Amino acid sequence: MIDLKTPLWWRATLALGLGSILVFVNLYLTQPLLPLLARDFELSALSASWALSVSTLGLAVGLLFWARVADLIGRKPVMLGCLLVAILLSLLIALVPGFATLVILRALQGFFLAGLPATAVAYMGEEFTPRALVTSIGIYIAANSMGGIAGRVFGGFIAQWAGGWQASFLILGGLSLLLWLPLLKLLPHSRHFVPAASGEGFHALLGHVRNPLLWPVYLVGGLNFMVFLNQYTYVAFYLAAPPINLAPAALGLLFLTYLSGTFASGISGWLIGRFGLGKTLLMAIAIMAVGNLGLFSHRMPLILLALLVDSFAFFLAHACASSWVGRSVRQHRALASSLYLVFYYLGASLGGLYLYPYWEWAGLPGVAAGMMLVLVVTAGLGLRLLRQEQRLPAMA
Repeated sequence: MIDLKTPLWWRATLALGLGSILVFVNLYLTQPLLPLLARDFELSALSASWALSVSTLGLAVGLLFWARVADLIGRKPVMLGCLLVAILLSLLIALVPGFATLVILRALQGFFLAGLPATAVAYMGEEFTPRALVTSIGIYIAANSMGGIAGRVFGGFIAQWAGGWQASFLILGGLSLLLWLPLLKLLPHSRHFVPAASGEGFHALLGHVRNPLLWPVYLVGGLNFMVFLNQYTYVAFYLAAPPINLAPAALGLLFLTYLSGTFASGISGWLIGRFGLGKTLLMAIAIMAVGNLGLFSHRMPLILLALLVDSFAFFLAHACASSWVGRSVRQHRALASSLYLVFYYLGASLGGLYLYPYWEWAGLPGVAAGMMLVLVVTAGLGLRLLRQEQRLPAMA
């Protein structure tokens, strides 16, 4: 097993972190471009948001498929092969003639982007020692947020600099291809992978869904991400409209608030070790509810503060939930972690629809109200998980 801070651990963690960055650069580069897409294709905010929603939906659909393939043929081929196809699709999207074609290719891209997140946590669970696992997951999730930041910030800057959204896909896709090549040698081959039997998938999936240690945390991840991700979409539309009129590059800078999430992911292992999974998860949900209050204001400093606090809290909760899944499962790890991500990205794809009536009703304060209702539900689920953890002290 790969132990914490050994040379092989650093190599594997760096490879998974870089792969994660590439996934989320290509997934989220569209988010600051949504007002631009709405203008160019004469779409509503909800219609334009499908450029992001279909990719997260495609990712949710692909997760279980690629997790099952990875359980049969191995982790590394699935992670790197799927990532390569997804990167090539970014280059192709730059050439599309219309919005319908863009949506179709984005859905397909999301499906292939699922290969790495479907498999990475299972790879770590098999190859790393328990103490290395929690730290590695925190770093991996920090890389998720870094990729999301880079895709959004550079997506917005490139679109403004080059005068169109097509350049964002072309340039970031090309850079992603160059950065993919070192992963072929950097990522160690699996040493402890055991292929699953071909007929076990459905029963294993059903067992995970019924597992009282898993289904509440699946819901926590999906519901939290549903409101966290999509609040940025409506904040971007609010700030792009009069009287503020922010340009795409400035909208991309909004996602620098994800840096607080990167920090939270990096310290999540220490916080979990100090307070336990359940208490840390509840603390994160409470902090997110407090930060959410800033969206009831129309003042930009308070909106930015809300995004900073929400990002810290959300990524801390996400690290807790991912660690919970990793610690709760001994068999079919890829399937269990992928099922968590199915809920996670399904929530992301539905969040625009969920928050849209609140946006139409009251703008950003309406979005904040819709978010608060969801956080009440996830806090209740977090209390349930805390009680389970207290009955199973080995998880603390």
